[in-house]
Amino acid sequence: MFSFTVAAVVFGVVFLAELPDKTALAGLMLGTRYRASYVFVGVAAAFAVHVALAIAAGSVLTLLPHRLVQGVVGVLFLAGAAVLLFKKDDEEEEINKPADQTFWKVSGAGFMMILVAEFGDLTQIMTANLAARYEDPLSVGVGAVLALWAVAGLGILGGRTLMKYVPLKLITKVAACVMLLLAGFSLYEAIAG
Repeated sequence: MFSFTVAAVVFGVVFLAELPDKTALAGLMLGTRYRASYVFVGVAAAFAVHVALAIAAGSVLTLLPHRLVQGVVGVLFLAGAAVLLFKKDDEEEEINKPADQTFWKVSGAGFMMILVAEFGDLTQIMTANLAARYEDPLSVGVGAVLALWAVAGLGILGGRTLMKYVPLKLITKVAACVMLLLAGFSLYEAIAG
């Protein structure tokens, strides 16, 4: 059964965590060089693949004892918060330009770039954790995909404007605080069990 509450929580957490990520910046760079709709199709398809893989991993975690899963999820959320709080700002990565701007070349470049860059990324791990926590793959999947697509859309169409008004450090700190809260809830459930 689909839960709008779970989808909304997942959307918020994944959205905030993905905003300061290098893939949002990569989407911005591709969007300034190529037709935005072509870039978005490729990026959106890659994010859908990543969410499906994360949901599958999270679903496997639900087969383990509940207290153990909550403890692992809590520790992973703590690690994710630490990564957000203590990471150094990355240099912008060079993006290989497709030779021409056909739909298949541009969307293929966006797809491959995100597919490679997002493997093992924080938001993919968070999505697996959320799938294990809520045991609701559909709601978690919808929330995560919509969040990633929203960040991609913002990055491609309006990333520069957003960064003028909302400091990246503030976005990162808010995402880390949300992850700390989720870690606390998960660890409490593991201990109180």
